Amino acid sequence: MNSRFKHLKAIVFDWAGTMVDHGSRAPAIVFQEIFRQNKIVITVDQAREPMGMAKREHISAITKMPSVAAQWQKEFASPCGETEIDDMYEKFLPLQMATLSQHCVLIDGAAKIASQCRERGLVIGSSTGYTRELMTVVSAAAKEQGYEPDCVLCAEDAPRGRPAPYLLFEAAKRMDVFPMWNFVKVDDTPVGIEAGINAGCWTVGISRTGNCVGLSEEELNALSTEERSNVCNRAAERLRAAGAHHVIESVSDIMPILNDFDRKLDSGDLPNRQ
Repeated sequence: MNSRFKHLKAIVFDWAGTMVDHGSRAPAIVFQEIFRQNKIVITVDQAREPMGMAKREHISAITKMPSVAAQWQKEFASPCGETEIDDMYEKFLPLQMATLSQHCVLIDGAAKIASQCRERGLVIGSSTGYTRELMTVVSAAAKEQGYEPDCVLCAEDAPRGRPAPYLLFEAAKRMDVFPMWNFVKVDDTPVGIEAGINAGCWTVGISRTGNCVGLSEEELNALSTEERSNVCNRAAERLRAAGAHHVIESVSDIMPILNDFDRKLDSGDLPNRQ
């Protein structure tokens, strides 16, 4: 049994693509559908690009993409405004709720890693772009599978979502843990990594199971070894470009990285000095 960490105090996991829903598929499907209902076609890559933001901000970001804005202008003879974004957001929530039950399976090793982190003295936090209403479904399903973090923060728990650091500051407050360099933020999106950097945390990007790859376990296994390597490498490059201190394929690979962070803190290294 490994001893308790000497310096690390808390870890904050993202949800979809990091701990549940291999490939973070549930949100992407719904974003495509709400735009389709407005006769606007968006690609899965466009649906995924702002992933990690609060969902209304995510919808707004999609409407500002040049090709999407051009479609909207052609279809409605005016730009997409706040009223239209509000309307799509209202439609998003029930559609997402209807699909969530099919996308709440824990990623292999997630519950075990959370348990190991707790055994070694870490407080377990979590943050998400989902609303609290949506998270009632996800949290309950995760608990049944053996994962229950100490703190669950949702989109409405901060004035702005990722890449702003406020959800992490709120986690520090609710879990009564500081300083921020004793935190680790684990996320599969660039904006999630940026939030960790902005908060002064250590950051770990998740490639294979996350949004930047965007494939279910079955879809990923259907690829050749070379294809799998290529998509994972491209995902890792995006997460490193966002500032990730380390990138791993799955949360199940994280323990050696946590040991490394704890050793660096013992030597006086801090996240913002890397």
